[in-house]
Amino acid sequence: MREREGRYEIIKESAKALDSKLIGSVVESTGPQKLLMAHIRLATIGVTRIENCHPYTGIDLEGRTWTLIHNGTIYSGSLLTPYITLQKGETDSERVFLYLMDRINNAILDRREWNSHHHIVPETRPELSDKERFDIVDQVTRDLSPRNKLNLMIYDEELLYVHNNMEDTLYYRRLEDGVLIVTSPLTKKGWRPFPLTRLHAFRDGEVTFRGRDHGAVFVPNLEYITAMAAMGI
Repeated sequence: MREREGRYEIIKESAKALDSKLIGSVVESTGPQKLLMAHIRLATIGVTRIENCHPYTGIDLEGRTWTLIHNGTIYSGSLLTPYITLQKGETDSERVFLYLMDRINNAILDRREWNSHHHIVPETRPELSDKERFDIVDQVTRDLSPRNKLNLMIYDEELLYVHNNMEDTLYYRRLEDGVLIVTSPLTKKGWRPFPLTRLHAFRDGEVTFRGRDHGAVFVPNLEYITAMAAMGI
């Protein structure tokens, strides 16, 4: 995802990164960005097709666009089961996104119902604040983290939410004008492990909110190890 002429552009390709016909041109044509998100899918769940490619995007009831990328696997996903028949692709990541959007939209509907009950006219009805949105995303990560690998980056046009619950799978590096967050260090020096089991929200490269430490560290189980071995990882 990159910003182009004041809007965010989503670029997807259902091909292995090594076989990609787009990566070279995208890198060459992408100048300095306020925010850029990139995801190379491992395809642990779902076949290789465009519907299964990240990022997932949608617009909430207040007109705010949400974007999500997920590095991980959902093993305990009863909260996500209802979305199997609603999703366009096959991935558990898409179900995470649909669940998040429902939580956001339900909060918006609750706010509107409260405002209507208190006779607040539509023109003056406040939207969800950045802290309210953060609290919803924080609760979603707390609900979904137990027994699941839930490394997430989510963007809502204002805040970048980052969550990590498996050791040695997310790192960050401070720059003069922002921050880089990656799954593996790009150089030998300057990288630090991203804090585990605690949602962070960034605005313009600076931490705005920190969630509560839920403590649900994902420890690779036999199913996870077997899947990684099958892929030669």
